[in-house]
Amino acid sequence: MSLICQKAICRIFSTTCVAGQDRLYILRAIARKGWQRNLVPRSALHLPRPEMEDGGDDLQKTELLRTLENFKWLGNKAPCFPVNGNKTYVLSGPDDFYKTLIGKTSQAKRRITLASLYLGTGHHENELVKTIESTLKRNPDSNVKVRVLLDATRGSRGAKQNSRTMLLPLLQSYSQQCSVHFYHTPALRGLLKKILPERWNEVVGLQHMKIYIFDDSLLISGANLSHDYFTNRQDRYLVVEESKELVDFFDQLVETVCQFSFQMNENNQLNLNSDFPHHPCDSNQHEFTQEAKQRIENLFEKQLKASSSVLQWPNPYSYDTWIFPFVQMGQLNIYMDNILTREILEKVPKNAELCLATGYFNLTQDYMESLLEHSSPNIHILMAHPLANGFFGAKGFAGGIPSGYTLLAYQFYRRVVDKALEARIRLWEYQRQNWTFHAKGLWISFGREDPRPSFTLVGSPNFGYRSVYRDLETQLAVVTINSSLRDQLHQERKNLYQQAELVSATTFDQPERKIPLWVRVVIKVFRRFF
Repeated sequence: MSLICQKAICRIFSTTCVAGQDRLYILRAIARKGWQRNLVPRSALHLPRPEMEDGGDDLQKTELLRTLENFKWLGNKAPCFPVNGNKTYVLSGPDDFYKTLIGKTSQAKRRITLASLYLGTGHHENELVKTIESTLKRNPDSNVKVRVLLDATRGSRGAKQNSRTMLLPLLQSYSQQCSVHFYHTPALRGLLKKILPERWNEVVGLQHMKIYIFDDSLLISGANLSHDYFTNRQDRYLVVEESKELVDFFDQLVETVCQFSFQMNENNQLNLNSDFPHHPCDSNQHEFTQEAKQRIENLFEKQLKASSSVLQWPNPYSYDTWIFPFVQMGQLNIYMDNILTREILEKVPKNAELCLATGYFNLTQDYMESLLEHSSPNIHILMAHPLANGFFGAKGFAGGIPSGYTLLAYQFYRRVVDKALEARIRLWEYQRQNWTFHAKGLWISFGREDPRPSFTLVGSPNFGYRSVYRDLETQLAVVTINSSLRDQLHQERKNLYQQAELVSATTFDQPERKIPLWVRVVIKVFRRFF
């Protein structure tokens, strides 16, 4: 990196990371049309994207770095981890996701940490468990430690076979090296816990973080550990390698949640950690919530202080990418992700291009107000077509869920039209034959002649009521000037939107889009559970 670029970094960060203040800056937006010429799907324009030389021009990088100051406020509120952008990369789809899980599991030398909603029970999942077992077998002297965190209700679903039975053999053979934990929401208790059957008890609250750690590599995603997510359910996946401090932090985050979760023993019994004084179901709910909240906040506060000197490390100019972890645990009264995401939406400059994706379109009132009332950039929202919804074709009540999301999308679309914002805020529906859509996050582009994103959010939140108020969520805010990583983010976004169609008024007039009356009633009453 040239001297002029180094000076720009010093100028920007000298009063932020070094002083323990503002560290994150989102690049100044320059134009709307750049990426869209390459991104809008199927019937869209087909103009080539202007190419940059590898590494980019130093003067251009300096300009990008200057404009990061627009959002340096974020550094006061989230830990900062500078990383090497050449060691950070995007996976394209489920097959890459599965191969990466298997490959990194087999190569692990010190630790494997898996946090997900659940582990499926099919062939792919069995191969993953066998790979973990093989890795442990090759390291009989307890060199490799395995920790798994799943949700208690979803992970226990199924009388004969479920996540617990899949992992039980590991515990029985490698109890000194392996631990399996199940988070149980404190909101599911008493009479409610007794009367709600399987599946229904999952609407109350879940462990929804998707964190996959292998030694000093982090894979963060919105994808679960099950067959669909390994084959034909599209999500997003970001890998960060050789970043010990970042990976240690996320390992500590998982370990902290495990402190107030159940731990499974070799007899398939769940017992609460003896070091945690409050039971999630039987103790006072407020006391459980306060203690759990305090432990999570202590972790973030400690890391935030440590981040204040992050650029005082040797050779700070080798970094071109900065990562900021967000966490959201509404039932523990932790709303970090929601607060910071809203500020990002509201502070992005007018001539930027902001793309937001969600597998389940149910924006909270706060998010809708941020987009409709307080945002300035051009916005493209990508969601699942009913045929690409994971609940399409389900039996019973679940079969109406795609219609419910259609209703919510229509209501939001009407608000866009009523405010005459159709030229600035556009909705897109992802549809790919025999595939479902589960991607979430956002991308922000800032270059008039360079449409590649310089900012992204990637992780588990869906920007809906469940993500904000019910589930445990985490994601990364990534700021980068690395040319290769920006190329990958650009291609990722382009690939997703090329499978989409623009939503218009006629979209909701189609006969198959008619919303049953019972779905309208359910959505009105139970919207906060979706």
